[in-house]
Amino acid sequence: MTELNFKGKEFVYNHHLAVPFRPLVPHSKKGIGPVAFDGNLIIHGDNLHALKALLPLYAGKVDCVYIDPPYNTGNKEWSYSDNVNAPMIREWLTANPISLDDGLRHDKWCAMMWPRLRMLGELLSPEGAAFISINSIEYARLKSMCDEIFGEDQYIGEFVWKSRNNKDNRNENGLSNDHEFVLIYGGGLDGELRSAADYSNPDGDNRGPWASANMVGLASKDKRPNLHFDLINPATKINYGCPKRGWRFEPATMKRLIAERRILWPEKKDGRPRRKSFLSELDARTNVSSVTNGVFYTNNGSKEFGQILPEAEFPFPKPIELIQFILSLFERQDLLVLDSFAGSGSTAHGVLQANKLDGGSRRFILVEMEDYADKLTAERVRRVIKGYKFEGTQKTELLREYLNWRAIERAEDLVQRVKGIENLEGPDFDRVTKQVKGGELIVTGEKAVTKRAEGLGGAFTYCTLDDPVELDKVLSGESLPSYAAIGTALFHMATNQALDPKAIRQKDFYLGETESQHVWLIYKPDLNWLKTPTAALTLDQAKIFAGTDPEKRHLVFAPARFVSQKMLGEQNLPVEFVPLPFALYRIDRG
Repeated sequence: MTELNFKGKEFVYNHHLAVPFRPLVPHSKKGIGPVAFDGNLIIHGDNLHALKALLPLYAGKVDCVYIDPPYNTGNKEWSYSDNVNAPMIREWLTANPISLDDGLRHDKWCAMMWPRLRMLGELLSPEGAAFISINSIEYARLKSMCDEIFGEDQYIGEFVWKSRNNKDNRNENGLSNDHEFVLIYGGGLDGELRSAADYSNPDGDNRGPWASANMVGLASKDKRPNLHFDLINPATKINYGCPKRGWRFEPATMKRLIAERRILWPEKKDGRPRRKSFLSELDARTNVSSVTNGVFYTNNGSKEFGQILPEAEFPFPKPIELIQFILSLFERQDLLVLDSFAGSGSTAHGVLQANKLDGGSRRFILVEMEDYADKLTAERVRRVIKGYKFEGTQKTELLREYLNWRAIERAEDLVQRVKGIENLEGPDFDRVTKQVKGGELIVTGEKAVTKRAEGLGGAFTYCTLDDPVELDKVLSGESLPSYAAIGTALFHMATNQALDPKAIRQKDFYLGETESQHVWLIYKPDLNWLKTPTAALTLDQAKIFAGTDPEKRHLVFAPARFVSQKMLGEQNLPVEFVPLPFALYRIDRG
């Protein structure tokens, strides 16, 4: 694999490991609904530190990552600010923000992205997928970094989407760059819903609607000789010969297809036989094109944002249609979606809109480091949930159908689908409009609003980041975090898995379990208590822990112990002591 080298890589290669754990601090008055770390979250803080804070709770649990990082256009839109302890990196901080004439701006961008991608990789579930918006300036470097961090085998591809429709905004070379990319890595996509408009039943086949499918193979004769044979219509005796790449099916299967009347025979010898592919026998989803057919321009995002927060401005917000398109590629409707470059909050808006349309239970986690996290990012989400002052026409997309030739041939079926939508959804709107734009049929519900746009419903918890949990300071008494804060950090440190907050039983000193072990923490945020014998692991306490599940190993964090590991072994207790170094308390054991 070709490795990407950039100045500073050796300093940031494992920087994500050195980032301290900082507990999440909820601010109930800034959120909507009760505080819930397992619900929707908006976090104000450095996104690298926020991702580290999420690891103990969400490592390997995020289904969909979507980020829209700085494009590094040189227009002073971002600054390098990571606290990396290296002279060269410290020198970089004096040259912020990054400008077009900065000869190291690409290196700085890579140094910023590397640890964040590493952290996102740890949060992403094995079956999940990461979507990263980017343009051509940093596309190649981003692709190389993702190959190295996620693995080349995790590369799914990329979408090319037409982000604007303004050819008058030309570059000096005469080319209008109207597209952007969405790079995709992960376990795979479920694909887009198969369109029933592509299938019909012109011959009244009792097996239902069908489409004409190709039967030409993909292998040469020397590689797959069994797929190279003459195909003859048994009724007319016309011999259609054999394509250069052979057929897709071997003779026995082809014979069965003929017997089942699935072959579509051309009238002429030089035609190419095809087969019937029945809708009822196919998966509900099919592959999605890497070139998006969606008409969701960046200026759509600006219009959406302006309607919700007319008193604020935000450059180039992503349209919620792009977010909804990405969410539609997952069959599940209970996704956990993470956006660590939250900006205007489009991702949360898209998630809430998708839930409103299909009754899903998707959750979002947004991270925004800028000062506008509360008054802009979170405020947009508050208004989208509760409703907002608005005078005009509120629009809700109900159908988006790409108009290929097959869809046009089956126009009657498509018309019936639209009529069904009008009958079902029409009463909720003043009118349902249909328009063809960019090669797509778009059906939209429109509702005149004179005072207030209707909210989508939902809730979220607003958080900031607490001071770092530094074990040396904890053990010296300088800093005593809550039981849950230090517990989630230690659990993840010991197991490399996320902790379920609902599993914690502080009064029993219990944190949680994995497939092979239980984890315990004898701790209270009270220095005087930590100096007492009650804070130590004893033989009796070990018996209690082991008795809860004799078949599993038990890992116990504690400031001290009054029982040796040898004695625990002699007692056949599967308990292992992990010290929170007792000496750092400067306690006189005598």
